[in-house]
Amino acid sequence: MSFFKKLKENLTKQTDSVSSKFRDGLSKTRNNFSERVNDLVSRYRKVDEEFFEDLEELLISADVGFNTVMLLIDELRDEVKRKNIQDPEEVRDVISEKLVEIYEGGQEDSSKLNIEEGRLNIILFVGVNGVGKTTTIGKLAHQFKSEGKKVVLAAGDTFRAGAIEQLEVWGERAGVDVIKHSAGSDPAAVMYDAVQSAKARKADILLCDTAGRLQNKVNLMKELEKVKRVIEKELPGAPHEVLLVLDATTGQNAMAQAKQFSEVTNVTGIVLTKLDGTAKGGIVLAIRNELKLPVKLVGLGEKMDDLQPFQAEQYVYGLFADLIEKA
Repeated sequence: MSFFKKLKENLTKQTDSVSSKFRDGLSKTRNNFSERVNDLVSRYRKVDEEFFEDLEELLISADVGFNTVMLLIDELRDEVKRKNIQDPEEVRDVISEKLVEIYEGGQEDSSKLNIEEGRLNIILFVGVNGVGKTTTIGKLAHQFKSEGKKVVLAAGDTFRAGAIEQLEVWGERAGVDVIKHSAGSDPAAVMYDAVQSAKARKADILLCDTAGRLQNKVNLMKELEKVKRVIEKELPGAPHEVLLVLDATTGQNAMAQAKQFSEVTNVTGIVLTKLDGTAKGGIVLAIRNELKLPVKLVGLGEKMDDLQPFQAEQYVYGLFADLIEKA
């Protein structure tokens, strides 16, 4: 059975709404990526070295990342040789299978958030300004509240003008409390009060916003370390997640940000926003393969429920929906 057919069978067991979100949210990427793969396949009558060179160029231009592309091409060559594949049409099926394999890397459930019942779960959000941190926090607060969880927000971005007010607006929309200080206050002091307040309210989830830019990178990273220390002191073992928020539309610049933040703070996962706004979706694979970080959440649109847990099979479905549905 082809991988497309297997994937189609697996996805029929999941909710149609999730599949439709990935299909619709990745339409720009699919239209770009699938069309170029189809064009490549139609131009070749056999799978030769020139075919692989063109495929390599295609993948690099889709923001998959050089190292990941080299790995993928090597694995494709081996698979083509092992199965004695001559028809380029068959390679398309193998590509989709390898994309899932590279992402999953033998790790099950690596994309799930570290949330446990019966404790205060603290999630710290980091990332530069403008990537959608506050919006992500607001949408996630709405989702947790919809699941019946008690949620508190911490307005730790005290330096950006309007950041506290923006988080308050999201708090009102989601119907959750926001712990704040005045603009310019010490973010670590906000976190101290937020942890205490969340404990007193017997909250299930505390979502913490942080500054995206201080005077320079060193100051920003020192501030993040201070915030983490305060949280850990008030609740040993916390934060339970440190999620780095990246804008998918910035491509390799997002990779550079991920490397910088990973060097100075213990990032546990990625939130990739605006995936619906880019024609290049390969950054998902580059982050997973090169930084060994799971993409835990993806932004697939503007609606409250368009922030979705990342699933490798759904991602590949979003890239090849038309072909998978015909399988």
